[in-house]
Amino acid sequence: MAKPLAADARKTLVERLAAIEHERWSHWQRYMHGKATKQEDGSLLTPADLVERWEKPADEQESDKEQVERYLPIIEDAFRSGE
Repeated sequence: MAKPLAADARKTLVERLAAIEHERWSHWQRYMHGKATKQEDGSLLTPADLVERWEKPADEQESDKEQVERYLPIIEDAFRSGE
């Protein structure tokens, strides 16, 4: 079992992972806003075909793996260097 990271190393790791998470979220928001139509009241209308597609159960395992690949090097580096 791996030993816990030191407090400062853990803080650094959280900050680095949070940066990736923010980029992922920001990218998704840009994508969603690009697909939607802004209404007069400021709300966004998402096309029905996209809503239907996103509501169906999907095999997102490959996409999920791609996202993990963004995080994994940072995690590996933290444990390798003993941060």
